[in-house]
Amino acid sequence: MSKIAIMGAMPQEIEPILKKLGNYKTTKYADNEYYEATYKGVEVVVAYSKIGKVFSTLTATIMIEHFNCDKLLFSGVAGAINPNLKIGDLIVASKLSQHDLDITAFGHPMGFVPGGSVFVEADKDLIAISKKVAHELGKTVIEGTIATGDQFIHDEKVKNNIVKHFNADALEMEGCSVGVVCDALNIPFFILRSISDTADTDASFSFDKFMQSSAIISAQFIMKMVDHIVDAK
Repeated sequence: MSKIAIMGAMPQEIEPILKKLGNYKTTKYADNEYYEATYKGVEVVVAYSKIGKVFSTLTATIMIEHFNCDKLLFSGVAGAINPNLKIGDLIVASKLSQHDLDITAFGHPMGFVPGGSVFVEADKDLIAISKKVAHELGKTVIEGTIATGDQFIHDEKVKNNIVKHFNADALEMEGCSVGVVCDALNIPFFILRSISDTADTDASFSFDKFMQSSAIISAQFIMKMVDHIVDAK
C-alpha cells in the first residue's frame, strides 16, 4: 500500500492540504511537526520543512526513512524566470539544479559536485499524472527546469546568470535538495510550483501579495494528483 509524503516549505503551502484532509494526527519529530492522515484509504504524511535546502533535505529524508513514505509530492510557490510564466501559473519540474552550488574554480560547471550531477530528474509517471490533472482542471501547466538555491532572488543580474548556466524557467529554495534525497533513496518525486513573483526588483512586494493565493492553487492541484494515485490502486 502506497504511503504518500506531501511537502511544502512554509505553513501557508500546506494549510490548504490539511484542510482538505480534515482529520489528522500531529507527530513531533526532529524539531518539526508531521501530520499523518488517511485519505481515501491511503496513508498520507504532510509537513512543511521551513525555507531552504538544509531544512528541506532533513524533512524529505525523515518522511522517507522515519515515516516510510514511498512517493513524495512537493507543493509550493516559485519566482518566474521564463517570461511566459505569470503570477498564478503552474510549473512542473522535469529537472532541477542547485544554482548556488559553485566549484567552478576547480573546472567544474555551475551546479556540479563530484559524485553528483548538475540536474536531478523528477519522476516521469508522476509528471504524466500531472498532465491528466491539468487537462481535467482546465489549467495550463508548463513543464520545465527549476533552479534551487538558498537565496530569494530579486536581482536581474543574478537571474540572468542563472538562466545562462541552467536555462531555468523558475526559481525556488527547496526543490532540488528534495529531489537529490529522493533520487538517492529511489523514491519517485514530483515538484509543483505556482508562480508568486517574477524574481525581479519588485519580487518581495509581489511575493507578499500573491504567495497565499498561489499556494492554494498549487495545493489544490497536488490533492487532485493524490486522487489519481489513489484511484490507480
